[in-house]
Amino acid sequence: MEYQGDDRELEAAGAKPLGGGRIGFVIRGWEVESRKRPILSSSILQQWEEKLETSHFPEMIFGEGYLVLKHLSSGINLNFNAYDALCGWKQEALPPVEVPAAAMWKFRSKPTDQVVLDYDYTFTTPYSGSACIQEGIKSGRENNGESFSNYCWEDCSEQIDMIALAAKEPILFYDEVILYEDELADNGVSLLTVKVRVMPTGWFLLLRFWLRVDGVLLRLRDTRMHCAFNNGVKPVVLREICWREATFKFLASKGFPTDSAAYSDPSVVSEVLPIMSRKTQKLMIS
Repeated sequence: MEYQGDDRELEAAGAKPLGGGRIGFVIRGWEVESRKRPILSSSILQQWEEKLETSHFPEMIFGEGYLVLKHLSSGINLNFNAYDALCGWKQEALPPVEVPAAAMWKFRSKPTDQVVLDYDYTFTTPYSGSACIQEGIKSGRENNGESFSNYCWEDCSEQIDMIALAAKEPILFYDEVILYEDELADNGVSLLTVKVRVMPTGWFLLLRFWLRVDGVLLRLRDTRMHCAFNNGVKPVVLREICWREATFKFLASKGFPTDSAAYSDPSVVSEVLPIMSRKTQKLMIS
């Protein structure tokens, strides 16, 4: 749910609303904007099918929704959208997670259908956001801007200070945008969301892919980004990418519950899932 601080807090922090029906603010050289729209229309979905060369998509795609953070003086856009995330899913092309035989029938559209899951029906994506220098980023449009994913994100030893972020200070703006969701034919959940929080001292976001295949697998892929507002200092965006995963069988061997209902909250689940990979990077903006 969108949250906006009171006028006094916004004025004290130098934040100005975007206006024109847009949701977000300009603050300390950054433009932060979120957009929520209904589920993708059939006509646009057909265009995506042609571009991605697949007819397999999540049940609910909020393809015209996005979160964009734009650094105004450099033109760098950090944006988060469903189309780019599904491009990542298509490219990674993980093998399908095995579904218990007793649950296979749930994937049938008709009682007579034969179920063949020969693709990654979980829509797991390695997506950690998009970055470019380009005006007018639109969801679903080909990115012709200069990509920063290969050479501007530098591996680093710095860490996002989560303790400092937990300190009490005014929240000027908060929003969560669902990018896509699928209930896996009542066999669990596949969900991609992005949340942003803007404070007087900086902004913080969490892009999270959360997967639960009931009785089989739990998977969590988190991307956290943080940028502090420092007077007279060029901005630095820290990015932490952390992947966690475990089978229900593994968790049972460690004494954890086997009931899927025990794993409804990904924030709680993250405390028990082992880390598969983790890296921290920084983007230095000039």
